Amino acid sequence: MEIETTCIHSGTKPDPTTGAIMTPIYQTSTYVQDGVGKHRGFEYSRTGNPTRAALETSLATLENGTFGLAFSSGMAATDTILRLLQPGEHVLAGNDVYGGTYRLFEQVLRPYGLDFSYVDTSNLDNVKRGLHNKTRMIWLETPTNPYLKLTDISAIAELAKNHPSQPLLVVDNTFATPYLQTPLSMGADLVVHSTTKYIGGHSDLIGGAIVGVGKPLQERLAFLQNAVGAVPGPMDCFLALRGIKTLHIRMARHSENAEAIASFLSNHPKIEQIFYPFHPSHPQVELGRKQMKAGGGMVAFIHRDGEQAARHMAEHTRIFALAESLGGVESLIEIPAAMTHAATANSPLAVNPGLVRLSVGIEHIDDLLIDLKQSLD
Repeated sequence: MEIETTCIHSGTKPDPTTGAIMTPIYQTSTYVQDGVGKHRGFEYSRTGNPTRAALETSLATLENGTFGLAFSSGMAATDTILRLLQPGEHVLAGNDVYGGTYRLFEQVLRPYGLDFSYVDTSNLDNVKRGLHNKTRMIWLETPTNPYLKLTDISAIAELAKNHPSQPLLVVDNTFATPYLQTPLSMGADLVVHSTTKYIGGHSDLIGGAIVGVGKPLQERLAFLQNAVGAVPGPMDCFLALRGIKTLHIRMARHSENAEAIASFLSNHPKIEQIFYPFHPSHPQVELGRKQMKAGGGMVAFIHRDGEQAARHMAEHTRIFALAESLGGVESLIEIPAAMTHAATANSPLAVNPGLVRLSVGIEHIDDLLIDLKQSLD
C-alpha cells in the first residue's frame, strides 16, 4: 500500500468482540490466564498491551521495519537504544542534536562509561575520521535540530557496513517522519522517534518509539523495554494511533506552509540566515530533494539584530505560540539556546542565541505570514 493508505489502516483491525473500527483503549494492568503460564498473548501491561501492540505494528509498517516498540517518551526510547552498548564503547554523533539527547549523552551516559564524540555528519569525511575500533554506534539526526543540516543516510550506512567495528546506524527521524523519508530503507539499523511530535500531531501526548529490522535487535530491545519499563499508557498509544491516520495530510500542509515561510524570511531585511532543507540557499538542497519527499515543517533563522531582537520577536507573535516542542497542528516559536537546547550551553554544540526555531503548523499560510511580519516589524 502507498503510505497514505498505510497511515490509515496499518496496525488497526476491527475489534473482534464488538466490531469497533478504532482500536479500543485497553485500560488494564493485567490479564486473566487460562492456566498457569497460559495466556492469550498478554499477561501484564508493562510487557504488552493490545493498544500499544497496534501502535507498534503501525509504526513498524510505516518505517518499513520488521518490529516496532513504543515508549513513554522519545528520551526513554533513546536511552533504551544506548543500553545496547557496554562501558568503554564509543558513539559517534552529529554535532547538532536535540539538547535533551546531548544532556543524556554527556550528563548521564558518559559518567556511566560510554564515550561520545561529535562531528558534522553532513560531511562524509568527518564521519570516516571519527570512526575507530571501539565505535559501536553512529547517531544521526537528519534534518538536525535546530539547524536542519542533512546527512546522506545511504552513504553513512555503506560506510558503517564496511567499517571493521560494524557500528549500528541509528537515525532520529522525528523531524522528517516516515512520510518524508524511511531511513531503514536506506540502510539504517534503527529509527527512533519522539511520537510526541508529528506522529501524535496534536500536542496532547508524550511518547517515543524504536523501529528496526532483524530478530536479534528486536529480542534485545524488547527485553530492555520490559526490564526497564519506560512504556506508554494505553491512552497515549490510542492518541498516537489516531494521529497517524492524518500524518500524511498534515505533513504535506506543514511542508507547504514552511516552504512559503522560508521564502518570506529569506527576503526579509531583519533575517541574517535561514535554514530550511528545500530552500535554494540550503547547502544540501539537492540531497534534501533526493532523500526527502518534502522539506518538512521546521524552519530556523538567525535574527540580524541578535539575541534580544530574536527574543522580542518570539514574545510578540499572535498565532505562533511561544513554547517548546514541535510537530503539532498549531504553530510554535522558540529560542533554542534558552529553551530546548539550554543543555548545550558553553559546549561545542552551543546554539547561536539569536537563532529562532519555528514549528510551522497547518493554519492558513496568509495568517502565519502576517503574524511573522508584524512580530518582526
